[in-house]
Amino acid sequence: QVRLVESGGGLVQPGGSLRLSCAASGFTFSTVAMNWYRQAPGKERELVATITSDGGSTNYGDSMKDRFTISRDNAKNTVYLQMNSLKPEDTAVYYCNTLLRYSISRIVPYWGPGTQVTVSS
Repeated sequence: QVRLVESGGGLVQPGGSLRLSCAASGFTFSTVAMNWYRQAPGKERELVATITSDGGSTNYGDSMKDRFTISRDNAKNTVYLQMNSLKPEDTAVYYCNTLLRYSISRIVPYWGPGTQVTVSS
């Protein structure tokens, strides 16, 4: 059973930092890319960051570059999102995501329940 569980969200002041974690289980974590998405109230879900299976390559949404860092620990089956210089517009529910391929034509997305990040003074 595939499971993704986020943690580390909370209330932080503008300019502050948070580190999110996503604990994964039920699949071979070290073989798949992992992603962080976020969804603010009234907005579509957007890609925050992605990391390859070995952690050797990362990509970020334009508004997150230079402030957010995605990383992973394959020994702990955990992916992280370090968020610095947080802004009120970063307020959203943050989701961990992966895509698992079961056949040539069947790829299934999995999501965690999300963790709320609120940036406010």
